[in-house]
Amino acid sequence: MASRWYALKIFYNKVFEMEEYLHSKGFECFVPTVRVELKGEDFFKARRRLALADEDRRGDNRFIVEGPKIFRRRTIVSSLLFVRMGEENIRRLGEEFWNKTLPVSGFVYTRINPKTGRKEPQVIPDRQMDIFMMVVNSGVTGLDFFSEEKIVNYAEGDRVRVLRGPLKGAEGYIKRIKKDRRLLVSVRGFIAVATCFIPFEDLEKIEVEDEE
Repeated sequence: MASRWYALKIFYNKVFEMEEYLHSKGFECFVPTVRVELKGEDFFKARRRLALADEDRRGDNRFIVEGPKIFRRRTIVSSLLFVRMGEENIRRLGEEFWNKTLPVSGFVYTRINPKTGRKEPQVIPDRQMDIFMMVVNSGVTGLDFFSEEKIVNYAEGDRVRVLRGPLKGAEGYIKRIKKDRRLLVSVRGFIAVATCFIPFEDLEKIEVEDEE
């Protein structure tokens, strides 16, 4: 069965431990994070920790080492993790959360199927995830993140595609945020990211398509 993206809520700030566990099982994960360069005592603490034996370093996937620099991945939403797997696997994962047989606590986000009236794991369209991950990982500065509840505070504008620059190919809606017109890209129901200002000449208006 084809793999799809799903969302998990992970309790007690254990999202990196869950990411590490799922990676060990061969599943693709994405945790929305920003990188913070460590300085001073924080840098030396991280360096000492990373020098420990592997069995003493559970959860240290939160650190990124680039040459002499060490960065810490800071979660944007502390409990949110996306995972890509088949329907059978995600249902089994939900049962394992329920039965408390996993190394961390949490649950799989679900929705009501309008045809059957039954709960089922909520599928996230590949295109939404691909564009969202591309923007988050682009390295551009000036990104702002919003919960789904806060998005409704901004009037929806034209749907556009970025034609050039580091965000080339990104699609989203133009919205006025903090007195500026910005591109908003979202994983509907969970999280959104607003880019810095993009000149109109670098955008093209596109039609809204069904992403399911």
